[in-house]
Amino acid sequence: MTFTAELLTLAGPVVAFAFSMSATPGPNNMMLTASGANHGFIRTLPHMAGITVGCMVLMSAVALGLGALFQQWPALQLGLRVLGSLYLLWLAWKIASAPPPSHDSGKALARPMSFWQAAAFQFANPKAWVMAISGIASFTLTGDAFVTSAMMVVLLMGVTNLPSIALWAGFGVAIGRLLRTPLHWRRFNLVMGVLTAACVIMILA
Repeated sequence: MTFTAELLTLAGPVVAFAFSMSATPGPNNMMLTASGANHGFIRTLPHMAGITVGCMVLMSAVALGLGALFQQWPALQLGLRVLGSLYLLWLAWKIASAPPPSHDSGKALARPMSFWQAAAFQFANPKAWVMAISGIASFTLTGDAFVTSAMMVVLLMGVTNLPSIALWAGFGVAIGRLLRTPLHWRRFNLVMGVLTAACVIMILA
């Protein structure tokens, strides 16, 4: 089998793996659902773009040896998990205490997560780490073909990730249209905040 044929053979499994990791529940998708409901799809686009770019940078870093660095110094990974958990709990509180959009007092979810915040969060997101490490370890070729195959994996992951997570933002938009009263909004934001906080269990497990 030629080098090109090997890459083409990998493409299908990479896309399937990326979709399964990107479209299933996790910290990113919980926050995107809340953001879609509170801010709408367009204002959530920087958040989505940040997630995708952050995941691609993380995968590139893993391919360059960052995963091996954590294996050598486990304390670094533990520290990142703790910081990520604290940040996620803060975000969960902001979501849970957010006022209804029509009663926005300028706090809580007054602004959606920025591109840079979303990109940086991927380095503390355990699901992103699993996707990065598993994707690079499972779908790259050895020897001289490693760099090219790693670039293909990173690109396909990014191309698959963005539309997959967009489904959750769209889901949030649809839910937002069903919330008619301030009480409905407060309950929705509380539930999303609790679900986001529950993702800490995934981080610290």
